[in-house]
Amino acid sequence: MLRPNPRRHAPRQSTEGAARFAFRWRYPMALERTEVEKIAHLARLGLSEADLPRTTETLNNILGLIDRMQAVDTTGIEPLAHPLETTQRLRADVVTERNQRDAYQAIAPAVEEGLYLVPRVIE
Repeated sequence: MLRPNPRRHAPRQSTEGAARFAFRWRYPMALERTEVEKIAHLARLGLSEADLPRTTETLNNILGLIDRMQAVDTTGIEPLAHPLETTQRLRADVVTERNQRDAYQAIAPAVEEGLYLVPRVIE
């Protein structure tokens, strides 16, 4: 697991007390080449020497975006279950097909009291 370097990154706590702990980086977190190599090894990714700089830059861009998003003050904003707050249109809960259980069970090899009987696999 990657851990922030305590010399490069120092977390800040919010002033609202321990109940609302806000973990934010004072400096943008950046991965180094050795860390990307370790991540690639753990993820079983075969990155070539040519792919490492581009992958390092891409991961650092993602972490930079996360840092920018964490810097936004969200106090007083309620979390959303969905960004559009729409409700899903549902069809009416009515039976649209007729019950064909007896027809299906008529061709089954073994049936008892409306249940299919199968051979025992584990004794």
